[in-house]
Amino acid sequence: MASAGLREELECSICLSIYTDPVTLRCGHNFCRGCIHRVLATQEGSGGYSCPECRKKFKTRPALQRNKKLRNIVEHFLSTQTVQEESQVFCSHCIHSPAPAVKSCLLCEASLCENHLRVHKKSPKHILCDPTTSLEDRKCSIHQEELKYYCTDDAACVCVSCNVIGEHVGHKMVSLAEASESRKSKLRNVLQEVMTHREEMKKRVQSLEERRRNAQKKADGETGRVTALFRNLKRQLEDLEKKVMSNITRQAERVSLYYDDVIRQLEIKEEELSRKMCHIEELYNMTDPLTVLQESHTGDTEEGDNEVRERHDGGDLDVAGISHTLHTGLSDLMIAVTGEIYVHPADILMDVNTASNEQLISADRKSVSKWPTSWNSPGPAERFQHWPQVLSSQSFSSGQHYWEVDVGDSISWSVGMCYPSIARRGNQSLIGHNKKSWILERNDYDYSGRHNSEEIRLPEFPSDRVRIYLDYEAGQISFYALCDPIIRHLHTFTATFTEPLHAAVGVWEGRIKISGGRPEM
Repeated sequence: MASAGLREELECSICLSIYTDPVTLRCGHNFCRGCIHRVLATQEGSGGYSCPECRKKFKTRPALQRNKKLRNIVEHFLSTQTVQEESQVFCSHCIHSPAPAVKSCLLCEASLCENHLRVHKKSPKHILCDPTTSLEDRKCSIHQEELKYYCTDDAACVCVSCNVIGEHVGHKMVSLAEASESRKSKLRNVLQEVMTHREEMKKRVQSLEERRRNAQKKADGETGRVTALFRNLKRQLEDLEKKVMSNITRQAERVSLYYDDVIRQLEIKEEELSRKMCHIEELYNMTDPLTVLQESHTGDTEEGDNEVRERHDGGDLDVAGISHTLHTGLSDLMIAVTGEIYVHPADILMDVNTASNEQLISADRKSVSKWPTSWNSPGPAERFQHWPQVLSSQSFSSGQHYWEVDVGDSISWSVGMCYPSIARRGNQSLIGHNKKSWILERNDYDYSGRHNSEEIRLPEFPSDRVRIYLDYEAGQISFYALCDPIIRHLHTFTATFTEPLHAAVGVWEGRIKISGGRPEM
């Protein structure tokens, strides 16, 4: 009854069938998209449109809004109805009003409802079983008898005749119930394995989703940080521009005032000289010698007369000072930005107490070489006994760090990071071949990443310099090739670190050199 009531609610009032691609009008009524489209098409040219159900008027053709929720309900209802109809067995004799079957007869090959079961023959030949639509599958195809036994030799269901006179004579037989329980027991084990595997898959999916969320969270944080950084950088550049431009303006005003003063003094001096010229010309034109001689001392130009002199320090812009202000400001700005953007390089020094007998550590503890031969000396307990390896003296238990290695003088090497608790002898002490180390390695021309003996093959890269980057809190160790002018990402290991990490280096041939690196400008 409930199913019938739901079906009525899911019927379109136009076609009286289950909704197909249901859409909604502004009045709230739902219709099949095709049905309402045809109705609205017939209303064109009539001066308006209306809802077929409530007759609400619309001046313009109403928009059809897809009802996704109703569509999902329809799809779920139809799928449920299909499953019920497919799984239900009906009485073979109830033609006009089908009734659910309660038993099936293998001899009659018919299913029976309660009423028809009462009048069914009770002869032993009429074998009754649970309702089924696959009656042929429950009978022996050779003897047309009910399948009662399971032949374990041939893994087949057989009847009594197969066991007595048929091809299964002498085979081991068990009841169908016993065979079914045995199969169910195996299926339970398989089901348990599948469930366990599914749980592992769910955990992996959850882990990946968590990592994706963390990556998005980190990306959002980095976006905000970089946005704020560029906003601050823009503000500081504007401040520096104002400072330099103000300096230029002040110097220009000072120079202008200086030249105004010099020009004014020169103009005064020019007027004085003009007056002297007039007086001298008057004396020169006089005919009376006595007058000329008596006035001559006033017309002569006095020796050592003060002249207007220009200062070398006040007649031009201090371009060097302006450049110094500009360059200093830009330098300070870049230092601040670099410190904010880039991870500071780690100063890696090798711990000679961990170096194997096959390795030579330079005096500055930056270079590691492979000795042609080794000497028998057990050395400190921290020393690697079987592999040409060495650890750094520094350890990192938090933060972000990187260091770089020049590998151009070696064709067989390993670089990476490891826990200090790594074994110092035996196969488990080889970096990359245990759970306590993560490395990038080269063997001739083959490159790979390695952790816990699992190898990740990497393509060859055209660089003699590699960078190892650690983000302890994020649980990441990344490897990069410094291919001028770009930095190429090679591989990133992800883990939850439980100990401090040391830089680890292995050299099987030649020499490699360690450096802290520098921020890329």
